Amino acid sequence: MSRPTNRQQAAAAAARQQAAAVAMSGAVDLSALKERADAQRQQSGRPAPAPRTSEAPQDAPGGNAPAGGTPGDSGGAVIDVTDENFESEVLGRSQEQLVLVDLWAEWCGPCKQLSPVLESLAARAQGSWVLAKIDVDANPRIAQAFRVQSIPMVVAIAQGQPVAAFNGVRSEAEIAQWVGEILDQLGEALPGGEAGEAGEVEPEPDDPRMVAAEDKLNAGDFEGALADYRAITEAEPDNIEAASAARNLEFVLRAQAHDPAIVDTAAPADVDAQLAAADVLLLGQRPEDAFDRIVGVIKVTSGDERTRARTRLLELFELFDPAEPFVVAARRKLASALY
Repeated sequence: MSRPTNRQQAAAAAARQQAAAVAMSGAVDLSALKERADAQRQQSGRPAPAPRTSEAPQDAPGGNAPAGGTPGDSGGAVIDVTDENFESEVLGRSQEQLVLVDLWAEWCGPCKQLSPVLESLAARAQGSWVLAKIDVDANPRIAQAFRVQSIPMVVAIAQGQPVAAFNGVRSEAEIAQWVGEILDQLGEALPGGEAGEAGEVEPEPDDPRMVAAEDKLNAGDFEGALADYRAITEAEPDNIEAASAARNLEFVLRAQAHDPAIVDTAAPADVDAQLAAADVLLLGQRPEDAFDRIVGVIKVTSGDERTRARTRLLELFELFDPAEPFVVAARRKLASALY
């Protein structure tokens, strides 16, 4: 059996997740930001900004200097963006060039790990894309438009629309592959979309421990694969790939152990049965129904039982991209149920 090219996606597939690419339609609404900018312009009598191109002057006003450096350090590949220049530097520029929006905050530790990686890739991208850095604390309207649930969050914008996104820290090779795939999909749609070095970063050598776990997974030895992934995670708590694979396999094995009939037979007041029913629903590609089950339990319970249901729901959220519309909707229902 051939080895999957992306181990984290393989683990996600085993857990019956939705595709890792974010279904951004309806999840992000940037029109309000544009409308606000248009209204402010009309009041001040300023003309609409022209679309930005990859050849635009790098010392123009509006934050074109690379974040954390002097103008020219990254050839204009890294831009500080605010509410005031979002339309020109993100929406306008994205008509000519792919824009990656890095949503971060000063207090966010993972952001400080991810940002240097993004900046390094942007500086070597040869104009195929630009990095727009946005401090969510200083620019809450932008954060609200992107419906930010957690940071760091990176959103790819092309022709004024979000086309993909991810949350959390990723390796340089993973991000380079992600950007390269986006550029390949866009093709000739963007004048400045020719692939640069972003898609040429050599992948890191395979970790033999991950390969061994993967081989067990492909052979159907789920318990053995889970034990391997757990061992890697215990030895390396920061190994995101192994931790993700372990979470997914733990869910699959737990869900497969339930009787599918529990969906219909679970008593409303039986917390264990309702949580089992949610597992079965999620394994059957019905995440909305699964999350609603647990939210229903949270509404009618208290104390330890309510805490247990809430904890399980948060664990299931971790199986998906935080920007998935059904995750965003379920988080809102959870907040309503709790408060």
